[in-house]
Amino acid sequence: MHPAKSVIYFTVATGAGYGLMGWLAVFGVLGLVPADHAFGIAAFGLAFFLIVSGLLSSTGHLGRPERAWRALSQWRSSWLSREGVLAILSFGPTGLYALAWVLLGQNSGLVGIIGLVGAGLCMMTVFATSMIYASLKTIPGWSNRWVSIGYLVMSLMSGSVLMLVLQSTFTVGASGLIIKIAIFFLALGGIIKLLYWHSLSTLPARSTATTATGLGGLGANGQVRMVESPHSEDNFLLKEMGYKIARKHAHALKRLALVLGFIIPMALVATLAVLAPEYSLPVSLLAMVFVALGLATERWLFFAEAKHVVTLYYGETEI
Repeated sequence: MHPAKSVIYFTVATGAGYGLMGWLAVFGVLGLVPADHAFGIAAFGLAFFLIVSGLLSSTGHLGRPERAWRALSQWRSSWLSREGVLAILSFGPTGLYALAWVLLGQNSGLVGIIGLVGAGLCMMTVFATSMIYASLKTIPGWSNRWVSIGYLVMSLMSGSVLMLVLQSTFTVGASGLIIKIAIFFLALGGIIKLLYWHSLSTLPARSTATTATGLGGLGANGQVRMVESPHSEDNFLLKEMGYKIARKHAHALKRLALVLGFIIPMALVATLAVLAPEYSLPVSLLAMVFVALGLATERWLFFAEAKHVVTLYYGETEI
């Protein structure tokens, strides 16, 4: 599939924003972070910026972005529509939670429960985003059990690193706990990506040109191969769904994504446990930069490696 920049930014940015919103709710209701005014403005401002900018960016991949609102009416059958509905619903409780935190100085008790409801809707939105891809059986690389798990874990992972950056900036809350949480989710995220890539390389092909045409029952005479291209030049399907990346490049990018997005940030976050407090902000910021680069690379691969069954018509032997 063609890896559109708008969709890459959308999935990475909203995942981080929703993850941060979730940790703000959890830490607030448990009393681990005080309802500090400046911290609240910065934290919720960053979370809402990532969420809103990501959602707006996602419309850039549409042929008619001005009609994006129409997708909301198909929530009974479309995960894209459910994602939109859940995203809108999540703004209610998260907005109230943010106002109570910033204006009233409250983030626990009933206010904390409202925050947890918002956090739940945020995670449901991330899950709905993952299911837009995981529900497509025509793309075996996406119709995979690790896709939804990966989206949720990496949302919480990037959100925890953002939370660490904010706590390092404002020196509030249980920074030791968020360091442990960030390390855990960075490690878990890396393991899940390895499991996902392993499953893609070991699962048998679901469809071939022979099974797609239904000619397999004819024995040797039913084996299908392309004699010539069905088109004299590239069309929309080839440009959008026939994107190809060399195997050697894919392996190199996987290693790069793993190192940038998981291993280096985990090492940087781990050093915060022994470094002096004045180094916590630059180190946590550096970890967040590496996470962003790694996730962008991982998400680019997620789209670039995906093969649609329609490419069997254009020369692919199996999908």
